[in-house]
Amino acid sequence: MKDLKHLYYFEQLLEEADNELIREAQEAGRKCVGAICYQTPEVLMDLDDVFTVRLRAPRSGSLEMSTYYMTSFLCEYSRAILERAIEGGYNFLDAMIVPDGCTMVNRCVENMELLNTLNKEGVFYKYLEVPMKADENGLNLYVSECRTKILGALKEHFGADVSDEALKRAVERYNKVCRLITEIGNYRKEDNPRITGYEFHIICMATYVAPKDLLIDKLEETLEELKTREPDENPKYRARVVVAGSEIDDVDLIKLVEDSGALVVADRFCFGSLPGRVEIPLNDNEDILTQICRHFLYMNQCPRHMNLEKVHGRKEYIADIAKEYKADGVIFEQMKFCDPWAYEHVTGAFDLREKYGYPVLTIDRPYAVGTSGQLRTRVQAFVESVEIKKLQGGEK
Repeated sequence: MKDLKHLYYFEQLLEEADNELIREAQEAGRKCVGAICYQTPEVLMDLDDVFTVRLRAPRSGSLEMSTYYMTSFLCEYSRAILERAIEGGYNFLDAMIVPDGCTMVNRCVENMELLNTLNKEGVFYKYLEVPMKADENGLNLYVSECRTKILGALKEHFGADVSDEALKRAVERYNKVCRLITEIGNYRKEDNPRITGYEFHIICMATYVAPKDLLIDKLEETLEELKTREPDENPKYRARVVVAGSEIDDVDLIKLVEDSGALVVADRFCFGSLPGRVEIPLNDNEDILTQICRHFLYMNQCPRHMNLEKVHGRKEYIADIAKEYKADGVIFEQMKFCDPWAYEHVTGAFDLREKYGYPVLTIDRPYAVGTSGQLRTRVQAFVESVEIKKLQGGEK
């Protein structure tokens, strides 16, 4: 296929944590808030004069210093973030607002604060207590925490406009980006998709690591470009897969899967679009903050949520995505030592095989995959098994 006009631009934004759009926004007087998890509603930190970025550590190498503070038994994502912070890689941040999503992320950010890694005047940290159940009691807690520790803090420290009108503008901008990402991603449903999973992952990730409003023009151009893009007549892919699981900001992982013969048609993982780029519905009858919090609480597919509706619903959600995007199988991944997904990927893989009839590959991976030969071999073997099952006329 012909190269997408702006793909290299999006790739460049992912090369450094402090990319050119962050610098452009800060030069215009806007404040940058660092986040680590979907459970901190990003739209509340994307106000008129404030924007948020999801932290990642591109081109990670040695994790020696972070391992000293956090031990080698904690997930590499949390250690990579702390290592980069110790190196001074996040000194552009004006604040950190994080949830108690997992003990590893908590320990990472607490060390960032204790070690004074954000060497910037006026920088502050806030920690949200977020519910483990999606119900009305949980929602009340969520609203209270977001009102105090996000909106209250941004107003106190930055003088940010946190009025209902400002929140509505933020939701409009957020929804516009979500619509564009959704329309771009819908081309993956085609029998012969005109966009690869690798390309889509790069585009989607850019919306997490840069001010969203500064990306809209290029997202719109990319969508228009895709409308007339011709897919390859003889695609190299032999199977269509959903990739589900924990945090993936390493584009090399998706590239490795696709180079092994499996086209990634749907992305149910952190930094993905499902459900990370779903529009927020608003009405005129309820407090806007409550509506925003309800969306993020009930759309959340993190295994941290333990009410039975969520436990069963997460597997059903992946099965529904697999059906909608015409997937032949599911790759269920977890980052090594990620406790919440360690349990989830076992029970999820069992349900997807036994209840929903999908072939499933489970993988345990490091933060930066690189060109892992072992993982490539496993994906190739999985693709071959899916092919054999299709040839035999079996169910998914």
